[in-house]
Amino acid sequence: MPPEPVSGSRERILFHLKTRGAQTAAQLAERLGQTAVSIRQHLGHLAEQGLVTFEELRGGRGRPARTWRLTPEGNARFPEGYAELALDLIGGVRRAFGGKGLARLVAARTSSQLVQYGEALPDRESPLRERVAALARLRTREGYMCEWRGDRDGTLTLVENHCPICAAAEVCQGICGGELELFRELLPDAEVERTEHILEGARRCAYRITPLDGGTPPDGDRAGLTPSMEAATPSGVAPKTSRPRRGRRSPEGS
Repeated sequence: MPPEPVSGSRERILFHLKTRGAQTAAQLAERLGQTAVSIRQHLGHLAEQGLVTFEELRGGRGRPARTWRLTPEGNARFPEGYAELALDLIGGVRRAFGGKGLARLVAARTSSQLVQYGEALPDRESPLRERVAALARLRTREGYMCEWRGDRDGTLTLVENHCPICAAAEVCQGICGGELELFRELLPDAEVERTEHILEGARRCAYRITPLDGGTPPDGDRAGLTPSMEAATPSGVAPKTSRPRRGRRSPEGS
């Protein structure tokens, strides 16, 4: 059964909750240029459809603030690419060729992506931030709702707010390992670490990109879905970090 249609304003609310995480009605009203009363009405309708839910946060006197987020049904409105077909193919390969065969398939996919992305991105002599910006645009076209920012400490952050292959990655986590290795190969003059991972319960995947030459990109460089990512990481929450790069690793098939 197709999802129930949602009005333009409510689609924008869903989009902001997807790309910015949990928000209060006041925060959404400021971002969307509407009144808080109007936003609360929209959120009420979305809640009735099962697309959003809220958590009440007490922060002193007065009524507790409601922080709204997407439900699994709300997340499902952002499509995954041929999820059922991908699951069938992965299951068939695993049954026919085992885990090693699936690992070879993932490695072949990564190699193919490396060629395709390498042809689409600027030359490797180009500034790192230009290549990261181009990578974000490329991933957005593929459905990852990707954006990037330059941080004050000289690092770059690449964020994927959606995973169009999440269903496949859940049953073959080697796909995620292959994509991390892909970014490392495409950006050989930087250390690339995954700091947030949807499959580990985060609402998005995020990568810290540290220039190996210690270069500092100009503060405020940004590109991608929106002009800024200032609200992308909740204040006071330290991102989970992965182990630093230690050379090329072959992605696992299961």
